[in-house]
Amino acid sequence: MDIKGKVHFVSDVINVTDSFRKRELVIEFAENPQYPEFVKFEAIQDRVSLMDNVKVGEDVEVFFNLKGREWTNKQGEKQYFNTLQLWKVNALGAAEAGQATPAYAPPVDISASADEGDDLPF
Repeated sequence: MDIKGKVHFVSDVINVTDSFRKRELVIEFAENPQYPEFVKFEAIQDRVSLMDNVKVGEDVEVFFNLKGREWTNKQGEKQYFNTLQLWKVNALGAAEAGQATPAYAPPVDISASADEGDDLPF
């Protein structure tokens, strides 16, 4: 899966345990600019370095996997958690942003008269 947005926050590396580390990235996803969404992604272990050059305010494309797990608390109740696990981040520069804009055909002059060699019957 992938999504494009503007970087809102990049965390420092978080050492959860001696052998597990993670880093969080929040992007502003503005499919509807009136109501932007702030989506949090998580990179773990060696992928935390993917965010070393990512800067707040930068437009990025984030590739991720949707992860879910079940957990049973001390009372025996089951709870469910979802994580958006990041595996690749691409900065979208001005050249790439221009490619995302659809290319339209140049305007056609429709004021030409039918007598100018056009033999179509309509």
